[in-house]
Amino acid sequence: MWDFFETVRHRHSVRKYRSDSPVEKEKLHAILEMACAAPSAGDLQSYHIVVVETQTQRDSLSQAAEGQAFISEAPVCLVFCSDPHRAESEYGQRGRELFALQDTTIAAAYAQLAIVAAGMASTWVGSFDAPQVRELLELDTLNPDSPLQPVALLSIGYPAELPEPTPRRPLEKMISYR
Repeated sequence: MWDFFETVRHRHSVRKYRSDSPVEKEKLHAILEMACAAPSAGDLQSYHIVVVETQTQRDSLSQAAEGQAFISEAPVCLVFCSDPHRAESEYGQRGRELFALQDTTIAAAYAQLAIVAAGMASTWVGSFDAPQVRELLELDTLNPDSPLQPVALLSIGYPAELPEPTPRRPLEKMISYR
């Protein structure tokens, strides 16, 4: 098992997945557990994760995401949705507008790292038609009292490619000490 630093260094966006290797239920469960272990404002966990495994729904998600084909090709797509009203109940407007979004993205980031630790890969997708995803997944029926907002799609599976690391800005351009 890799240590944390190696896990982070090996996380890359992968857009080609092996079609002969489904995601094992045990590994998927462990990934979801790690996502739900992420810190959240007031430990409210103001998010909901929809696991999409059917080909038809992954095809529809791909279309809702500007035709990004790898969403269809990956055996699983996790849809991370914020629950703004849950955070609002404790933190008011700031909870609704910020904390629920932060909670959701932190959970998705934990899932990405868990995916790498499990020997798989993922791609985070933020460019999609949110109303179309909401309708496709019937999000309004999952939590009628608190409408869920899709924030990120995370395609996951065993990689059929290992892309080269993308360049990163130098630390001195991004960090300031005071």
